[in-house]
Amino acid sequence: MTINILIVEDEGIVALDLEQRLNSLGHNVSGIVASGEEALKAVKNSKIDLILMDIHLKGQLNGIETAILIEKDFNIPIIYNSANSDSKTLKKIKKTDHYEYLVKPFDDNKLQKAINNILKI
Repeated sequence: MTINILIVEDEGIVALDLEQRLNSLGHNVSGIVASGEEALKAVKNSKIDLILMDIHLKGQLNGIETAILIEKDFNIPIIYNSANSDSKTLKKIKKTDHYEYLVKPFDDNKLQKAINNILKI
């Protein structure tokens, strides 16, 4: 099953690495954006099944704020990926409904498991 994934990541090299890894796992990367504002535009204009989102982004919105807006209007599941795993960040993430959380760095097995869990496949 091909899954259309939007990568929301402000670090270009990390975004390209994620794209390669997702492609090697058989998924389709529909786009890469660096800000919450760009993510909101992308979900309006594309068929997205899943979002892989960093917490810290360029622009006015962080990943959690962006996820709340996306869930409200589009109900697209989100996998957060961040180097932050402190309790304050985790508490903020719990404000969103449909999510998984990966702590950077993570391997392809953890990435695929998170995709399977969130999409229930």
